Amino acid sequence: MNGIRISVCLIISLLTYSVVSVKAQEEESSSPFSIGADVVSNYVWRGTKYGGPSIQPGVELSLGNFSVGAWGSFSLNGDDILENDFYLAYSIGDFGLTLSDYYYQGPLFDFSDSTGSHALEVGASYSIKGLSLTAGYVINEAGGAGSAGGDFYVELGYGFKNFSVFAGAGNGWYTGSKDEFGLVNVGISTEKEIKVTDSFSVPVSGSVIVNPQAEVAFLVVGFSF
Repeated sequence: MNGIRISVCLIISLLTYSVVSVKAQEEESSSPFSIGADVVSNYVWRGTKYGGPSIQPGVELSLGNFSVGAWGSFSLNGDDILENDFYLAYSIGDFGLTLSDYYYQGPLFDFSDSTGSHALEVGASYSIKGLSLTAGYVINEAGGAGSAGGDFYVELGYGFKNFSVFAGAGNGWYTGSKDEFGLVNVGISTEKEIKVTDSFSVPVSGSVIVNPQAEVAFLVVGFSF
């Protein structure tokens, strides 16, 4: 478990170091920080519902091809899973690599197989024109996070002019068994901007998601600010 602990600490250390480095720069034409939040009717991720109405804030620091950030999902009704993730990403052109720490609100330094709160995933993505391909591989078992270690997910998507479609499949985390690989996330999404004033508009999105493996469907709408 020392390797896992080092990986998580590396993400946090890089975030801290980057913040200090940026503040030390005397002149910046624009801020490398970005911050925002989504409010969604349901928190559905890769074909599984993790909660009802939620607010999902995020903050990111970009330095060249590297970015480091944090993202969370917090229930508006107080009854759902609380999640606070950290990630380190590198992108070049249409290709990207990501190390993600999915942290669920158990003990922060619990990295054990039986009750660990952190699932670490190595991910890769590639896009060309409207076509996108993403894949993720969870490298550790964490009972508190629900990962078995070796959990694999792959998703193919295509964006049209007014909407996009996607289909994802996985095992372990997504089907409940490392030996069972199934189609778990199929859907269609669209988005538009609702004009509030002449100078202000709100991005709104909507998705219809079907999990054939679990035989369930979801409708998710949300807005960003």
